[in-house]
Amino acid sequence: MTPKALPKRQRLVGAWLLLSGLSLLGGALFAAWLESQLNVRGGYRLILWAGCFSGGITLFLVGLLLERLLFTPLRSLQAQLARLAANPDTEDTWPPQGWLKGLAPDLRRVQESWHSDRHSLHKARAEGAQSATRIRKALEALLQVLETPLLLYDKHRRLMLFNQAAERFFVNTQGLGLGKRLEALLPLASLQQLLEQLPANGTPRELLVPCDQRWLKVIIRRVPESQGETLITCSDATAAWASERGERADLARMLTPLRQHTASLVTATDALSQLRQSTYESGSLAQRLEQVVREESSALGETVANVSELVEAMQQQGERLTSIWSNDFWQMLDDYLDPAHRLITPIGMPVWFKGDAPALMALFGSLVKHLSDYITGSVFEGEVSLSPKHTYLDLVWKGKPIPESELTKWLMHPLNTLPLSPSAADVLRQHASDAWSTQDTDGQHARLRLPLLGVAQNAAPRSAPPRPEFHDFGIADLPSPDTTLANCALRSLELVIFDTETTGLELRRGDTVISLGACRIVNGRLLASDVFDHYVNPHKPIPAASTAIHGITDSDVNEAPRLEQVLPHFRDYIGEAVLLAHNASFDMLAISQKGVLFDMPVLDTLLISRALDEGLDGHDLDSLVQRYGLTLPPGLRHTALGDARVTGELWLALLPRLEARGITTLEQLLALQASAFDKEDASAS
Repeated sequence: MTPKALPKRQRLVGAWLLLSGLSLLGGALFAAWLESQLNVRGGYRLILWAGCFSGGITLFLVGLLLERLLFTPLRSLQAQLARLAANPDTEDTWPPQGWLKGLAPDLRRVQESWHSDRHSLHKARAEGAQSATRIRKALEALLQVLETPLLLYDKHRRLMLFNQAAERFFVNTQGLGLGKRLEALLPLASLQQLLEQLPANGTPRELLVPCDQRWLKVIIRRVPESQGETLITCSDATAAWASERGERADLARMLTPLRQHTASLVTATDALSQLRQSTYESGSLAQRLEQVVREESSALGETVANVSELVEAMQQQGERLTSIWSNDFWQMLDDYLDPAHRLITPIGMPVWFKGDAPALMALFGSLVKHLSDYITGSVFEGEVSLSPKHTYLDLVWKGKPIPESELTKWLMHPLNTLPLSPSAADVLRQHASDAWSTQDTDGQHARLRLPLLGVAQNAAPRSAPPRPEFHDFGIADLPSPDTTLANCALRSLELVIFDTETTGLELRRGDTVISLGACRIVNGRLLASDVFDHYVNPHKPIPAASTAIHGITDSDVNEAPRLEQVLPHFRDYIGEAVLLAHNASFDMLAISQKGVLFDMPVLDTLLISRALDEGLDGHDLDSLVQRYGLTLPPGLRHTALGDARVTGELWLALLPRLEARGITTLEQLLALQASAFDKEDASAS
């Protein structure tokens, strides 16, 4: 690559001294030859030697003059322009010196105009964004108090928004973070078909998905009139089902003694009534019956009290049955059974009913598998009918009804697609329902009927109004993740900036990592809380000289995991991002050869800075922080996470300078970076 900037100072000074020395040496040889030929004496000899040395002396003095009055001011001006390009609001500038001193008023005028234009632009932007800011703050406040975990993904399944409830719900999960893909958090195989068939009008779809050691009930809907954004809410179905099989099962068991006590009371009451009507005395019998009434009444009271406590406990667990539009349910069930074929045709008038959609879909899915001996063909009809107390959910088929014995056997069948594998009877008990099969009056069709709770609502569901605040996220405007990475714009890159602290600098001679820190840049923004920060146990003493630099002692890392345990978590944190570090060859060497493959592109701010400013000295992190006017909080330097954050700020400062030179894609930047690589970098700190 042909450098467009000034040559390095060392090369320039070396060439100047070499030419000056050659001129002086040539002048001396020429003077000695002339003196031997002309045989001059006295003052003429001095004039001869002075004349022969004049070229070299002149060259040396001219070079010295150019260095002081031109090249040094040019390097100072280059550094100042670099700072202004990276940080236009900086006030810490120096007037040009030497032969460039005349540019001082013009440069000051350009800087003042620049500041004035930026101030006007910021003011106009602030005034125009006041309404959006109020909406954003209201949305943030709402999300903070919202107890339901909420996730918003763009059309490429990248996370654009999540609330604090989601952060608590997915605690210690590396797949949660802005810009991360949905499949990093939830199994995509369970969601792929549903995501492709989501209605555009915002109608929700429900399903159960496994996640770690629990089952999640996931409600997914497309944000109406959007760019394909998807809104997801989650709840822990495992805990909810444990509650269903706990309090609700206990409640069902208590109903039997409650009925027995009630029957005993009714019998005793009837006997007493008949006794009063008799003409003979039977006091002792009356007393015994009264005693039975008192005992049964007491037992009944205790049972009712226990039932009340259970009902109250169930209410505290929250209402699991939600309102469902029957046509939506049949569509969900159809997608659940066979997305490629239409198996269920809704008939009759659609209505609302209350139920747990994933549980009912598992129930009907199990039923369809058991209907092969009783149906003709494989097509069903779904019908909902109303009665004064219930809404009947009917699955209709052509054939004969299910015998009671077979129905009882099916009700005991476990539904393995639900958490804790409840039986079909458990699902019915959850809905306070029952199931029976009957023959239709035409003699050709049969049906399975489930009585469910109705909803006092008649109108069909309406599409939710569009939510403009959900669309003002730059992540949605980023290129598709399927775009070739080499052609991705630098500002659209998802970057993980990392740094290591080690026991020493001799990595090939046994020194190793004791701290690994990283942060993330998404859509050109350094995220404040999405970080990776871990101590690493090196299983060897940390030298005092190293502790003096980074402050990490043996006691800090004694309880920490080994590097081989930390690196898989770090790889999960990186995801599909590009790595960035300062002097990346050292840090990559520190984490390589540990059984974890880091096969993504790696950017290096040291090489990028050297390629941009080949004529300037000082490309270490401290020099660049000073050059670009970056602010370091106290104690941040020489910690793994702190240096990663500083490197992230440095990247954001270098980005506009790269774009000004037409370096806008990852492929172009990697080529620029390669031109500045020096093998000595791998041993620097």
